[in-house]
Amino acid sequence: MAELGTLVTKIRSKNAGPFWVTVDVFCGSAARFAELCQTLDTPRLATLYGVAPERLKRFEIADLNVIKLSFPRPVVQGAPEDRDQHGAQYAVLLQELDI
Repeated sequence: MAELGTLVTKIRSKNAGPFWVTVDVFCGSAARFAELCQTLDTPRLATLYGVAPERLKRFEIADLNVIKLSFPRPVVQGAPEDRDQHGAQYAVLLQELDI
């Protein structure tokens, strides 16, 4: 097993407005992209981020070898309970995911 972050070029997360977060997985090659499209199971990713599978939006962008995930933030950006104003920490969960 290996952590996903060691298999790809980059993983980043960011706000997609005050209500959503987007995580981008830059696979680096068409072969790695194809492999990860099969390996990264949507229900597992939804569980990782604590959202219902039907609330996780997944986009596989073959021209860029990128897998993009979007899901609702647990609290609105800027709320007193918001511990990550920029949505940047969500990438770490995926970087450390064992594949």
